[in-house]
Amino acid sequence: MAGTATPATTLLGKQRVAHRVHSYAHDARAESYGSEAVDALAETVGVAAHQILKTLVIKLDTGKLAVAVVPVPDMLSLKAAAAALGAGRAVMAERSEAERSTGYVFGGISPLGQRKILPTVIDASAMNWDRVLCSAGRRGVEIELAPADLVRLSGAVVAAVTAG
Repeated sequence: MAGTATPATTLLGKQRVAHRVHSYAHDARAESYGSEAVDALAETVGVAAHQILKTLVIKLDTGKLAVAVVPVPDMLSLKAAAAALGAGRAVMAERSEAERSTGYVFGGISPLGQRKILPTVIDASAMNWDRVLCSAGRRGVEIELAPADLVRLSGAVVAAVTAG
C-alpha cells in the first residue's frame, strides 16, 4: 500500500474498516475517469462495472455542496439527488468548488476523508453488492469495501438517484 495513503485510506485504517486498495496506471489523457477505472479494474478485480462507483459533487439550490455516489455506467438524476438531500433542485458543482471543498483533485474525489464533510447520497443499487469500489482520493487508486461501511463512514443517505 506504499504510495496509496490518502485521507480516505487513513480514515479506513483508523476506523479499522476491512478494505482493499487497488491501483492502476492512470492515463492523463483519459476522457472519463470512471470508465478508465472500470476498464482497468472490473476484470482484474472480478467485479461488475456497476460495483465501481463515481463520486460527483453537486450544488443544491440552498447554495450548499453535496456528494452523490453512483455506479460508473449510470447517469445521476440531479432531481432525485436533490430530493434525497432535502433540496428542490441541484446542478453539477464547478470543478474548482469541488476540489476546494473536498481537498481532492477532480477525477480522484473520494466520498471518504473529505476536507469538509458534505451531505452525501449513495445510489440504492450499491446495496445490492457485497463489495463496491470507489475512489481512494487519487486518480488511479480505488478502495474496495462493503457498501454498508461506505454509507456509515460517509454519513450518507441511500436513495435511488440514477436517471432512467
